[in-house]
Parts: sequence; structure tokens; C-alpha cells
Amino acid sequence: MNYAITGITGKVGGAVARNLLEAGQAVRAVMRDASKASRWRGLGCPVAIADMADAAALTQAFAGTDGVFVLLPANFDPSPGFPEVRTILAALEAALLAARPSRVVCLSTVGAQATTENLLTTLGIMERTLGELPLPITFLRPAWFMENCSWDVTPARESGVIPSFLQPLDKPFPMVSTIDVASVAARLLQETWSGRRVVELEGPSRVSPNDIAAAFSRRLGKPVRVNAVPREAWRELFVAQGMKNPAPRSRMLDGFNEGWIDFEAGVTGSLKGTTTLTSVVNALLA
Repeated sequence: MNYAITGITGKVGGAVARNLLEAGQAVRAVMRDASKASRWRGLGCPVAIADMADAAALTQAFAGTDGVFVLLPANFDPSPGFPEVRTILAALEAALLAARPSRVVCLSTVGAQATTENLLTTLGIMERTLGELPLPITFLRPAWFMENCSWDVTPARESGVIPSFLQPLDKPFPMVSTIDVASVAARLLQETWSGRRVVELEGPSRVSPNDIAAAFSRRLGKPVRVNAVPREAWRELFVAQGMKNPAPRSRMLDGFNEGWIDFEAGVTGSLKGTTTLTSVVNALLA
């Protein structure tokens, strides 16, 4: 089987590709930066250079494949109305219709079905747009990534205090490791199904901000605590980081904290990964 993998130069896309290669499958590396191609050519992967907004280049990249993995470029500061993702989706829709791969797996997110506009609305738009394609398509909705704890490494080491936008601090949130996300995505690509389906994925147990602090404390051998960042301070902080439109990010965090960003009842499948928070934190600090 032959699979085209977008986002292959990133953490999740690269891991999906490696899982497929380890399973003896052929992988076509789809990327926009030709300077990153040599690594994948060295692994025996043909490389397709394509911007995610270039329908013609994407059509060539997807042609003749048994499956396509779709991973949208990250955009933490979208313009009002999300025009950036709409442009990309128009190109993806045209390319998938033209290339007609046997199946498509798209990386979505927990809460993609939420009706309140927030940063994750981009993936809700993706599900509605690509979900109409006359192709077997799966939307993989993972929980909050445990690897977001990478932001906590420096403050945990230097001050022993981790700032948290997830609140209250003792609330367990659904989280999952990118290790499990990539493994499940690779497995889904190798399955056969018809129509549209949604598969939701979280880790072996839910994780609170206090649990994150405890994991850092155990690994560092010193006290680490978590500090809730006041809601009224978010906008100023995000603007200071260079964001022009911080409202979607703030509303996403509200959604997790208030509980309206969550998994959806009655979806096609619900899975649990095996990678623990402790193993992720240990790896980040190694």
C-alpha cells in the first residue's frame, strides 16, 4: 500500500509516517519545504513538494495513493472568520476529488463539534467541508496533547512554578500523547471502511494541572506547583506574545475549563491510548 502523508516534517505527521514504514508500507512525503526532503528520501520515501493551498500540487501528491493523511498547518492566531483555513480546505477538497485516494484520515480534535466559536473551530470547518466528499474519510479527534507540557519544562526547572491556563487546577482533563495519536492514525489508514466516521482518542487516564506538577516534581526531585493564570490576564499576555486576534485561543481554553469542549456522544469509535503522563514528562526532561 502507498500512503501520502501531509505534515510529515512535524512531530505527529513524521511519527505517522514512521509507523507506516515500520509496518512495511510505502510512504510519499508531502511537504512544502524542499530543504527538508533529504531525510525522508534517505528512508526510501518519494517526496512531493506542495503547499497546502495549492490544489494542483496536492492533486499530484495524492494521485495513485491508497490513503492520505491530512494534517492542517497549525495557526494559533487566525483572522476573524478563519479565511486561512478556508483557502487550504478549498485546495484540499479539489485535490482529493481529483486524486480519489482509497481512503482519507484527517487529524481533527476533541470538541470539533462545538458550536461556540473558538480556536478549534478551524477543525470543525474541516470536518464539515471534507466530510461531504464521496470518499471513505475518518476524522481522528485526539484529546489535549500531553506534549504541550514542553512549555512547562523551563519554569518547572527554574522556578518550580508552572503557569496553567487549564483551570480549576484539580480538574482532570482528557489528554493523550502524540505517540498514541500517530500510532492510531497509522492503523486507521490501513483499515477499510465506507463513508464518514469519527474516532475519538484519549490517554489511559485523565490529567489535572496538579497531576502535571506532580509528574515534574517526581522527575526533578524537588517541589513543583502549578499557578492558575487569571482569566482577565489572558488577552494582555497573548497580545504580548504577538497575537493579533487572541479571542479564539481564549475561548478554546474557556471551552476546556467550562466543559463545552469535550468528546461527543454517539461517535463511530472511542479509543484509549497507553502512553502515560509520567512517561511523556520523563522524556521531555531527559
